[in-house]
Amino acid sequence: MVVEKEASGGILRRWPEGTVSPGEPLPTPARGKARTPTPLFLTPGSSDAGIASQSCPPSDVTRREAQRAPATPPLLYQTWESLLFLHWALPPGYLQSSLPKGLTVDTYQDQAWLGIVPFTMRGVRPRFFPAVPGISNFLELNVRTYVYDETGTPGVWFFSLDADSPLAVYLARSFFHLAYRHAKITSSHGEWSEYSARRIHESEQAHYRFRPTGPTRTSDPGTLEFFLLERYVLFAQSKSSTPLYRGRVHHSPYQIQDVELDASSSLPLRWNGQSQVEGPPHHACFSPRVEVSVHGLEQVLVPGNLQHPSAK
Repeated sequence: MVVEKEASGGILRRWPEGTVSPGEPLPTPARGKARTPTPLFLTPGSSDAGIASQSCPPSDVTRREAQRAPATPPLLYQTWESLLFLHWALPPGYLQSSLPKGLTVDTYQDQAWLGIVPFTMRGVRPRFFPAVPGISNFLELNVRTYVYDETGTPGVWFFSLDADSPLAVYLARSFFHLAYRHAKITSSHGEWSEYSARRIHESEQAHYRFRPTGPTRTSDPGTLEFFLLERYVLFAQSKSSTPLYRGRVHHSPYQIQDVELDASSSLPLRWNGQSQVEGPPHHACFSPRVEVSVHGLEQVLVPGNLQHPSAK
């Protein structure tokens, strides 16, 4: 069962490793010319022969190999700061129906995981160019789950990414095919950190109040925290009639801490047409900062769609 400690202003929550205690199921609404995909992470002695014919869950070795730096040069550099990771466990079927063709929901102990992650983006810049004040820094909140493709490559699928920079939203949607949305977001940091977000044209605001506690640590392979946090591939698709892409990101392993939550919200799920989960998150943690490189996208073949239909 969950570890709970009463504390001033909130409750410290962290699920012990090796256990899962899901809440109520979350119903979600239902939601291409490419080369044959190959695994991004091949282990010694492995082969990609025939791997596109069926989807195989990632092995523990594959998950660890994902932490290696890509051979390709980065397109962008950026820094992620003050990351609050909130996760709820759900039956896999409730998320699978909302994924694009070619992706399978990834599970830990037979449970899928839905995450909300508010954080600060800093120093976003192309390779060889400096960061530009007023453009390179913005606030973001994403809603995500964990998936793998037909090659068994594990990664992240973003249901939405809200940001307070209209330019960042435009560029990410145009060049990275990600589901960015414009939102009004504020944050403050002191003994307690606060983060509030309201998507444009929505009336309600999501609010988070938290503070990290205890020493920093890294997550161990095989644990729930490693499964949730150590993800080095993103999948992207503009809409169901357009190609599916995947791209690498790279950073050092997250330094994480337990977190004391005074306020949290699952409202961003409803902005996406999903039902809100009930109760506090089943897992919560905090990471202060990580330096990130972002690499190019590659188009992924979806079996059965050898010739991709024209974009609508």
